[in-house]
Amino acid sequence: MKFLITDDSNMARRSVNKVLSEYLTEEDEVLFATNGSEAVSLYKEHNPDFCFMDLTMPIMNGFEATLEIKKFDSKAKIMIVSADVQKGAKEKALDNGAIGFIQKPINSAKMKQIVRMAGR
Repeated sequence: MKFLITDDSNMARRSVNKVLSEYLTEEDEVLFATNGSEAVSLYKEHNPDFCFMDLTMPIMNGFEATLEIKKFDSKAKIMIVSADVQKGAKEKALDNGAIGFIQKPINSAKMKQIVRMAGR
């Protein structure tokens, strides 16, 4: 499987990758984007099976990136990973096509559920 982790914070990307790595095999691939625009480009180039998407980022935020990816691939699986837990943010992210919303940081138990959603 291919995973795409999108967050403008290097520490946040590493944190998601560290927990995700508990569930990866040698055949899996993890891609990293630092903003929504990069995420859209990487998605179009590599067609990952599952995306982790932050909301608050420069250049293009996660709301916009989710919309763009879903326009390109209506079946894209995008999980929002954000510290913004306001009801409005969750609703907008889901309306834009995200399959779920997880509050940072992701722990192993949450990741186990997410990996199941990814199809593993």
